[in-house]
Amino acid sequence: MKIIAVSGSPRNKATQYVAQKALDSIKEKYPEMETQLISLKGKKVEPCNACDYCKRKKDWCIMKDEGNSLIQDIVTADGLLLLSPVYVMEPTPQLMALFSRMRPLHHVYQDVTRHMLGASIAIGGTRNGGQEIAVNTMNNLLLSRGINVVANEVFGYHGGKVWSKDQGAEGAEADEIGMKTAIQVALKLAEMVELVARK
Repeated sequence: MKIIAVSGSPRNKATQYVAQKALDSIKEKYPEMETQLISLKGKKVEPCNACDYCKRKKDWCIMKDEGNSLIQDIVTADGLLLLSPVYVMEPTPQLMALFSRMRPLHHVYQDVTRHMLGASIAIGGTRNGGQEIAVNTMNNLLLSRGINVVANEVFGYHGGKVWSKDQGAEGAEADEIGMKTAIQVALKLAEMVELVARK
């Protein structure tokens, strides 16, 4: 069993902190579960330009950047935890570009994500800074690539929502309510991954 967290932030601050805390909580409760953190910071991933190469050639994207290798790493997971800071009420362009490049999963390798599970966490600089909207978008990204979305507990509903006050890791850590939603959805994802693995 393996869970990968993808930090869509171009920086190493609050989102990276929340991602690591979420994975640490999974590892503490499910020590047999493998965890991995992938950061998009510094990664070169161009957005899809709809050239249809993947559809015509039944192959991975023709673009020569880090997109294919990141996606091929991601699909080794049983569970995918998406995390992003909120940029103009949405996840980062980096995360959006990566998911746009997953067209081969839809058109060529459809069975790869069939039993994969996913969940989302957004980190905003203000308390109501678009976290819920960003979580909805990330859940839709998962669904668009055939990944089954795991809901949060009643307290967090559809994903984790953290308020960093634009103070990086320290600000995220201070948001006890938000961190609770992040840890809850991470543990729910791990629980569901274990449940599917038993089948």
